[in-house]
Amino acid sequence: MTEIDFNSLTEFDWDKAYLITPYSNQQTINKQLGVKFKDPSNIHSRDDIYLLVFLYKNKVVQYIEIPTKYGQLMLGSKDGYTPSNAIIRIQKN
Repeated sequence: MTEIDFNSLTEFDWDKAYLITPYSNQQTINKQLGVKFKDPSNIHSRDDIYLLVFLYKNKVVQYIEIPTKYGQLMLGSKDGYTPSNAIIRIQKN
């Protein structure tokens, strides 16, 4: 299992991040984030990516598409990630 601290990968301010899983629909994404976010990736019909969405002061500031080919991302807290717990675990396939 690999761990990635995404504090070391970000060069922007953020205070919450959420991992969106494949096939998540728009309503589920908005509920998880607590804000409206128009998903540009069409993840609702895809199983080849995860989305990692970053918020700052309750606004989406960045998102990253993470290909599933790198492994299964181990979901953290449903409450999302903060800079103090910004470690994501990847289980290699």
